[in-house]
Amino acid sequence: MRIGPSLLLASRQTLAMTPQLQQAIKLLQFSHLELAAFIQQELEKNPLLSEGASDDGPIAEPDAPVLDAPTDTAEALAAAAPALAEADDRWTREHADRAGDSTASTVGPREGAPDALDFVAGRPRSLAVYVLEQIDLLFASLDDRRIALKLAEGLDEAGYCRLDVAGVAEAAGASAEAVEAVWARLRQIDPAGLFARSLAECLAAQLAERNRLDPAMKALLDNLDLVAAGELGQLRRRCGVDDEDLRDMLAELRTLDPRPGQAFDFEPIQPVAPDLYLRPAKDPDTGEDGWFIELNTDALPKVLVDRNYHATLMKGARAKNDRAFVAERFQSANWLVKTLEQRATTILKVAREIVRQQDGFFRHGVSALKPLVLRDIAIATELHESTVSRVTSNKYIATPRGIFELKYFFTSSLPARTPGVVVSSESVRSRIKLLVGGESSHQPLSDDRIVDLLKGEGVEIARRTVAKYREAMRIPSSAERRRLGRLGMSRSVPASLPSAAVASQALTGPAD
Repeated sequence: MRIGPSLLLASRQTLAMTPQLQQAIKLLQFSHLELAAFIQQELEKNPLLSEGASDDGPIAEPDAPVLDAPTDTAEALAAAAPALAEADDRWTREHADRAGDSTASTVGPREGAPDALDFVAGRPRSLAVYVLEQIDLLFASLDDRRIALKLAEGLDEAGYCRLDVAGVAEAAGASAEAVEAVWARLRQIDPAGLFARSLAECLAAQLAERNRLDPAMKALLDNLDLVAAGELGQLRRRCGVDDEDLRDMLAELRTLDPRPGQAFDFEPIQPVAPDLYLRPAKDPDTGEDGWFIELNTDALPKVLVDRNYHATLMKGARAKNDRAFVAERFQSANWLVKTLEQRATTILKVAREIVRQQDGFFRHGVSALKPLVLRDIAIATELHESTVSRVTSNKYIATPRGIFELKYFFTSSLPARTPGVVVSSESVRSRIKLLVGGESSHQPLSDDRIVDLLKGEGVEIARRTVAKYREAMRIPSSAERRRLGRLGMSRSVPASLPSAAVASQALTGPAD
């Protein structure tokens, strides 16, 4: 047996991801906003691409076929399935941060027509800008302004300033008395409660503005921990009031704003534009109730290959390099248009299968949601799991029950008491929420009791699973719900809030 270096000549087959295939993968996982930004970039780079009407198909010269490109993008994606799975993480990390929407109009405004900016909601000023404006108006002395600016640096998003007086005095080169005087003037800024050092001080400022800060209310603010604990008996004794007066005081407390700073720098919620629409329809042959699903044409890119411009460029190109460039751009444009068509077809194919398998959800609600995994859809549609994952990411469908991301319909399963039967974890979460929502405020359901009720409905579930689902839905424990119920407060507050926040959460709801 000879041991030593040697040269071997062998042939083997490997799967390579071409740039066109990589582009198809990227387009498949893009949301419609990301796709619009990508198309805008391609329109700027490729002179043979143009925007067109949504009902126009791709235009390509019959005597100029796409060179070296698979005849069917779906076949290319299916053949590349192993490579897609292997490259999934790499491409997701590389392109996950793409976002944006680039649209433009070339038509000028009519004379006398309102400006488009008139219909854009104005964004409120930020808290920092507002406070700086107020400081300029309140303080003429440079020393006072210096102290005020130091205090403004300590403002948090809720409008509180919890800095130490001694630390501010040292930083500003002033006395503690001067800092206290400036701080007192800053607390006079509207809205009442800004620059407060604690929740009690914030609420006291708002009550003082209403001329309602009487001794009983001061005593109530001094015992917010008892408010959070629901100790009504001790509150009555310490405030020196009866039951009716205490209820009125708690009701007034709920009308206050414990986070006055959050009125500034508000970011409006952008509505989700669906990629697909689902509506009830009858089968024309059988007359049975069914579903009609279609793509949102407004979210589809309208891209064409400019055949006339391509012919003009080919006639004028004399040099070999120029003709090669035009041919390459034409090939790239044709591939892009074909890939966009295949992307739309694949999304529609996957969405139809999801609707077929989750028909019960669309008819009866979340209680009829079935357990579903990517593999189920992949087998039914003859696609790879990674392809299904890309198709369902950042894609939304508008249904009679609301707008849902396609990922929503993939849920894990829990065993049922009936052998061979499983239930969706999402339907169990919904059931837990309904049970808690219908419970008595004075006798809330414990996790053990919820387990017994679910088992009575045929769902095998452990208490720790109920607790996990409850906490994920920001539902507090039964003890916390009982305390909040005694105070007449919302019971959807997270159990992890500190006592002062629990005492004030009924004013504006749970904190983010």
